[in-house]
Amino acid sequence: MDVLALILGRAISEREALSKIEGGVSCTLEVHRALPVLKKAYGDSMHKVLHVGPETCSVVSKLLKEEDTEAWGVEPYDLDDADGNCRSLVRKGIVRVADIKFPLPYRPKSFSLVIVSDAVDYLSPKYLNKTLPELARVSADGVVIFAGYPGQHRAKVAELSKFGRPAKLRSSSWWIRYFLQNSLEENEAAVKKFEQASVKMSYKPACQIFHLKSYH
Repeated sequence: MDVLALILGRAISEREALSKIEGGVSCTLEVHRALPVLKKAYGDSMHKVLHVGPETCSVVSKLLKEEDTEAWGVEPYDLDDADGNCRSLVRKGIVRVADIKFPLPYRPKSFSLVIVSDAVDYLSPKYLNKTLPELARVSADGVVIFAGYPGQHRAKVAELSKFGRPAKLRSSSWWIRYFLQNSLEENEAAVKKFEQASVKMSYKPACQIFHLKSYH
């Protein structure tokens, strides 16, 4: 193992440890780690991205640093502790606070790719039935969902007031069955490319990652 890989590995493990200390596995942190792999898998579809989930400002800021990339974000919860950069993104209309249990304020196919993290785990099936079709509606080339694994520790008790309910961490078989029942198709081509890129880049996700097709 070369020195750079060792340093990067240590940095990632430290971030993961910090994430665990601060309240469990963060799938939004996982999005940061997965972005290079997503770029390999989705190519040009990463040029116009919507991220949906808590801490969306951090994901949007990172995406905006990429060449030829436009990015927007939806924060499903409050932004009371937002920093100056995040408040600036909100003022510019790049990031908005919106309850994802209701229709998103975007036209069909407004974005090439929609990435969701730390959001669907807090929705009951009743609201998932509304939210996931909305995400598929506003995307043109697919939806990528980052969800927690059953047994992972997630929100702290103090966060329950923010999220409204504890995280419901569902198995991959539950999600796959749910997608089928609601006519949400797996994007098999994207899954294959993502898996190939993951192997090449030695990426092992700490969250479940699902690739869905957009509505056409």
